[in-house]
Amino acid sequence: MIVVMQPGATQEQVREVEQRLRELGFKSHPIYGEEKTVIGAVGDKKVLSLEAIINLPGVEKLVPIMKPYKLVSRELKKVKTVVEVRGVTIGGEQLVVMAGPCAVESWEQLIEAAWVVKEAGAQVLRGGAFKPRTSPYAFQGLEEKGLEMLARAREETGLPIVTEAVDTRDVTLVAHYTDIIQIGARNMQNFQLLREAGLTGKPILLKRGLAATVEEWLMAAEYIMAAGNPQVILCERGIRTYENATRNTVDISAVPLIRENSHLPIIVDPSHGTGSWKLVTPMARAAVAAGADGVMVEVHPDPSRALCDGPQSLHPDTFKRMMAELEPVAGAVGRTLL
Repeated sequence: MIVVMQPGATQEQVREVEQRLRELGFKSHPIYGEEKTVIGAVGDKKVLSLEAIINLPGVEKLVPIMKPYKLVSRELKKVKTVVEVRGVTIGGEQLVVMAGPCAVESWEQLIEAAWVVKEAGAQVLRGGAFKPRTSPYAFQGLEEKGLEMLARAREETGLPIVTEAVDTRDVTLVAHYTDIIQIGARNMQNFQLLREAGLTGKPILLKRGLAATVEEWLMAAEYIMAAGNPQVILCERGIRTYENATRNTVDISAVPLIRENSHLPIIVDPSHGTGSWKLVTPMARAAVAAGADGVMVEVHPDPSRALCDGPQSLHPDTFKRMMAELEPVAGAVGRTLL
């Protein structure tokens, strides 16, 4: 339910409404607009006495939220959420490009990739320190040593960093080093991990599950917001279908669907989505054309020697060409890139 406050409602009146909602067993989430304040009320509507809220001073009306997801819904918040990370805005007019190696393998590899993507125009450095892999024998990441390298690369290049947390026991550690905590596709419905990540207050990049519907994806985002963290970025990274010509099937239609149903920003990961470096640039162009707020791609100084996902990683020269090709597409849809 949404409690719409009257224009000019005071902070004291807003607090009074929140207090009454809490007494009724609801969680309240105020959103302050230029003209009006609205309060999202999440809880069991069966115990709600409408008269107990509608008659409070400053309340204009009550509006039900019809979607199963409440806090992430466009019904609650009409204005798009913009997440800011060290001066980089995600969800605003400028497109954001997150780029870097799939996994941190060494300091030399990471810092070379970091400077390459920065000089080409990327605004965020990605890199995995913890790597959940299908095979237990595959490279699993450098863990805390990798986090330390990412933090050092941030100091040298000025790029904010995004890296994945794969276990509730590691959330605090990852949050200490990173600027954005990534929740990977395999953990999209690890609800305890979602809560723990949300409680850090850090921006959360939530990847879509391997076979998740858009509604299930948004419900997962609801867990993070219900933990009190509004800084959620959605990432479409391809879903598993009958098609086996590509690693996954990039659901470009998810971009306008998310923009219609949620106020959260959305980016697309064409690297994991396709599994082939040759397809990354055209799918990145398609994502921008569809209205994505940015892309996340893998870039490796020498993809042939990558310990993780080399076939889908862009060579530095290819990444530079991709950035050049994205610029006119961005301009055509009213966005800026560089």
